[in-house]
Amino acid sequence: MTGEGSSVNVTLLFSLSRYAEIIEAYLSGLEKFTANGGDPSTVSSVASFFVSRVDTEVDHRLEALGTDEALALRGQAAVAQAKLAYRSFTEQFSSRRWHHLADLGADIQRPLWVSTSTKNPGDRDTRYVEELIGPDTVTTLPEATIAAFEDHGRTARTVDHGLSQAAEIMERLAAVGIDMTAVGRTLEENGIASFEKAYQDVLAKLTR
Repeated sequence: MTGEGSSVNVTLLFSLSRYAEIIEAYLSGLEKFTANGGDPSTVSSVASFFVSRVDTEVDHRLEALGTDEALALRGQAAVAQAKLAYRSFTEQFSSRRWHHLADLGADIQRPLWVSTSTKNPGDRDTRYVEELIGPDTVTTLPEATIAAFEDHGRTARTVDHGLSQAAEIMERLAAVGIDMTAVGRTLEENGIASFEKAYQDVLAKLTR
């Protein structure tokens, strides 16, 4: 956050614990920036929170557990966690600390939903879009999901609905032995490895 028109795109968010760290980093970064005379209105940021990949990893772990209680939770972790992430977003960006920065011209760090295509053929192909619609959010969609949503998607504010149910789902996941912080760490490591491989592949092609 050092120049005019600065933009920050935080990627590879898979867990609530990491998201809390990212919000803190953004707020403390803006505070340091403004304390040094920077204009916070020149800074824009999104926090990219992955969705469907969370269900893929959690469902794999639930199926490995194999109990009725575990299997009944398949396909529910990602949306529940994203809704709770949005709750954290609204809480942090309505605090006195934030309002001080906003009065100086700072803009909120918007949650950006990534990985919104469904991986399970039995799921509604627009569910990760439909269930996370709300103010100050950004959604990225692959072409197939765009086409599906244009055809039969439902538009309504949903991201802050069912928060008590979302919290209950997270509690039930913990009760059957699913550690969502560990899930997030695994997905981070896999994502970094995937990005590194893609980067090396590009470099290899450029040097041919």
